[in-house]
Amino acid sequence: MTEFAEKIQEPRLWRGDGWTARVIKNEDDDGWAVAMFKDAETEAALIGPWTMGRDKKNPKPLDGNAFSTLVKTAREFVRRGEQQLHASLHQSITVTAGSTRVTVCLDIVPDEDKPYAMLSAKDEGDELLAEVRVAPSFKLNRSSAVVWAEGGFVQPSGR
Repeated sequence: MTEFAEKIQEPRLWRGDGWTARVIKNEDDDGWAVAMFKDAETEAALIGPWTMGRDKKNPKPLDGNAFSTLVKTAREFVRRGEQQLHASLHQSITVTAGSTRVTVCLDIVPDEDKPYAMLSAKDEGDELLAEVRVAPSFKLNRSSAVVWAEGGFVQPSGR
């Protein structure tokens, strides 16, 4: 398969730039919606309302400007979702332990069979001080980071 699928420019279906826009009947009411699919994906990355045509019955046809706007919006939506996922899987807090500033990081590995997380501590020079495997449900907050850092990097309880 080529990098991008063949371009299509039909009133209810446009494909190009790695995306497909498909105008569909809105199941929630009498209106229309547009679904944006990234090439090679089976689920829509974004679904939103679509404008009715002049006859107030059929959808407005897709055009180049609308497609460009939809692609830009879908890319931004996907990017924000990826950023949110990354933020939920990779957390860090900097605390003071004694007279040393320590950055405690929690990196969750969302394995389907056995998910886990790695809790690590680094000094101001980004040198690894300690690292332990913890439950993916471990709650990293300022209190747990201080307790772990001040406790000499012992195995945390997982709360």
